[in-house]
Amino acid sequence: MATRGGRKSRAIELQGSVRLTVGGDDLGGAARIGLLRAVAEQGSITHGAKAAGISYKAAWDAIDAMNTLAGAPLVERSTGGRGGGSTRLTARGQQLVQRFAQIEAVHGRFVRLLSEEGLDLSQEFDVMRMLNVKTSARNQLTGTVSGYKAGAVNDEVELTLSGGARIVAVVTRTSTEQLGLKLGATAFALIKASSVLLATGLDGVRLSARNQIPGTVTAVTPGAVNAEVVLDIGGGASLAAVVTQASADTLGLAVGQHAMAIFKASSVILGTTL
Repeated sequence: MATRGGRKSRAIELQGSVRLTVGGDDLGGAARIGLLRAVAEQGSITHGAKAAGISYKAAWDAIDAMNTLAGAPLVERSTGGRGGGSTRLTARGQQLVQRFAQIEAVHGRFVRLLSEEGLDLSQEFDVMRMLNVKTSARNQLTGTVSGYKAGAVNDEVELTLSGGARIVAVVTRTSTEQLGLKLGATAFALIKASSVLLATGLDGVRLSARNQIPGTVTAVTPGAVNAEVVLDIGGGASLAAVVTQASADTLGLAVGQHAMAIFKASSVILGTTL
């Protein structure tokens, strides 16, 4: 490494952290979210505080502050019983811990990208090139790896979205390893709208397509040849399909109608943020 004046020249690096606020008040960052995770794992504030390396009073004060600021309890305590009661995260608390982990993963990737691309002072800082990361796939859905089946060449990976819908993808073993597609990992699925078929009235019908996701039509954009149809598949997620206008007319696709989105596992591309 080059030296100057007897001192080693070290590269400039960028650091950053995520903090949550409510109305300007500090809800917490990695330390407090880590405390919530420890309480969930240990089943008590006492043991959770010890695992987090802080005193019981500091843990209790932090949890009390978070419960107040969050607008709904994140931690709840039950009394009585043979064990004398327990402490656990509420559904909202569990969601916050999971979402914070996802946000931290994306934030970490972005900070590393900024550090690598932006702090090379010998190169121009092309912010548009950095931020303009796009894909032509109409459907971009984020979820958690909930199933995995290994094969000799390809693996089958199941992704569960926040609304409960499940997407199955077939990827190579190499891709599985490189992307770190393990149970509980956060990943995103890319699906071209042209790869999605729509159907109605399929009661009792069996199909070979691995992905069959029910939804409600929220938008229909007609065209001279094709129409774009968007389905609400729950949890705030939507799935778009491009079908022929003739098919849209034949199926009578209209806002509010229930329909089934169908696509092959081989039509799904998986990616991760790390």
